[in-house]
Parts: sequence; structure tokens; C-alpha cells
Amino acid sequence: MDWRERITFDPQVMGGRPCVRGMRITVGTILTLLRHQTPEEILRDYPYLEREDIDAALGYAAYLADEREVAV
Repeated sequence: MDWRERITFDPQVMGGRPCVRGMRITVGTILTLLRHQTPEEILRDYPYLEREDIDAALGYAAYLADEREVAV
């Protein structure tokens, strides 16, 4: 699954930070939760999330970690 299918950017939602499916839960929030909880615990605590949302947040984080700066 491509993270672009689930991670959205909208200036009207959370100031344009990357969010899951336009909801008010950011990729950063999911990553922070993963530091302390399993995906199953997160899904139990946030029933409106789906496993694919967590996977997309991880995919987006991996994409950012792999970015390279290019001098112009």
C-alpha cells in the first residue's frame, strides 16, 4: 500500500501537518504512540483508525527519513 492513499495534507486540518485520512490525528501522533503501545493497543484506543493507517504513517516516516538534500 502506498502511504499517499491515506496520508493527507490540508491547511485547514492541524495546520497542514500530515494527517490520517483528513482526520485530526497526525502522523507524528501515531509515531509517538508506537513508541509506547503496540499497533493492536492503538487500534483498541482509537477505534476510528485502521491498521492500514498505522502502516501508512510508518511508510510516510520512512519516506521522509530517506529524503536526500540536493544542492541547487
